Amino acid sequence: MTDLENYNNIVFEKIKHIDENGVEFWYARDLQSVLEYKQWKNFIKVVDKAKEACLNSGLNIIEHFISINKNITLANNATRKIEDIKLTRYACYLIVQNSDPRKSIVALGQTYFSMQTRKQELQENFDSLSEEQKRLAIRKDLKEHNKHLVNAASDAGVKTAIDYARFQNFGYKGLYGGLDAKGIHTKKGLEKNQKILDHMGSTELAANLFRATQTEDKLRREEIKGKENANNTHFEVGKVVRNTIKELGGTMPEDLPTPTKSIKELEKEEKQKKKIKK
Repeated sequence: MTDLENYNNIVFEKIKHIDENGVEFWYARDLQSVLEYKQWKNFIKVVDKAKEACLNSGLNIIEHFISINKNITLANNATRKIEDIKLTRYACYLIVQNSDPRKSIVALGQTYFSMQTRKQELQENFDSLSEEQKRLAIRKDLKEHNKHLVNAASDAGVKTAIDYARFQNFGYKGLYGGLDAKGIHTKKGLEKNQKILDHMGSTELAANLFRATQTEDKLRREEIKGKENANNTHFEVGKVVRNTIKELGGTMPEDLPTPTKSIKELEKEEKQKKKIKK
């Protein structure tokens, strides 16, 4: 289990429920409390935005947002019915993406549900994969999401190759406590032609994946414009991921061990295995 996956020990995992079929779900009322929304009427506005995002993704709202009524016990031991919503993991992901970004708990929620959603996207049996397989899967996903990040940064005003290299370094500095790409390269003891992302374990790659996906989401969601604003956004997102790892008691990215085999070597081995099978 990676450091980021230790979210199982904090609030979002604690309020998770499992139904009779073994399917996980969350109650909107519980999520409202954790995300620090005092009034249901304000929180339901966020839920409505999440439903709209769900619809725009071509998915069935009813499958992810199930309206229910449940009884609660009052101070005098009397009971009262209130409305609630059973939420899937994806519904929770959409809700935190549309919640107030100024709240630190929202940033934690975005990382948690992003991690869970990306994990499912990578492969349903992710936990059964070997470390090498996890590295290959996450690295492949990171390559794809970096393309989306390039487009989002470009829309914000990061146009040239030099601009983008600077933009990337701001993200690395936030995540790696001030180290830029060159500093990380030196820290890992890599040769000049070796890429830092090809020499990361699954935990470190996962942290960088969340940095990339959350920065892209934030750039687009808040319609951020201007190179400096984009750079600062990337730095702040990287810093949030770093602070989250620290809060969980995890190892800082720059202190994680460098694998003996690079991604390129693992890919070469995979190709050879496929040839042998054929």
